[in-house]
Amino acid sequence: MSVEVTCTINGEQHVLPVEPAETLVESLRLRLGLTGVKKACGTGDCGACTVLVDGEALRSCILLTASMQGKSITTIEGLGTPDNLHPVQEAFVEAGGIQCGFCTPGMILTAKAMLDKNPRPSDAEIMEGLSGNLCRCTGYVKIVDSVHRAAEKMAP
Repeated sequence: MSVEVTCTINGEQHVLPVEPAETLVESLRLRLGLTGVKKACGTGDCGACTVLVDGEALRSCILLTASMQGKSITTIEGLGTPDNLHPVQEAFVEAGGIQCGFCTPGMILTAKAMLDKNPRPSDAEIMEGLSGNLCRCTGYVKIVDSVHRAAEKMAP
């Protein structure tokens, strides 16, 4: 028996008929084709499926879509466009923080949420803020550099 969930995804209102046990990552990828949301560990440990829910970085693989009633969800597809990247996206490209790209959407969305709360984080604060996002390609130096560059771009 499906339930209807009304929520805003990337600025557009959607009414989604979902199964009660359906996860948000499944709904976003399979129902809406938002493949920037990566499905990886399925346990909320790697951060590849991170989305913003009402501005907070959350793991969509452990969230039930049915719990998203009335929420605003942003995926990497809703952050910027290829012709008009968000400053965090620009910074990741410029500083080489994108590597293979699999973890990048989750890293970028987590960084955005972090910078919205703390516009000038230290290296330690960045590492702590990104600690739930795993990258297999790098030692995180370019990712930390990317967040610092994004902070500069977003500074008033």
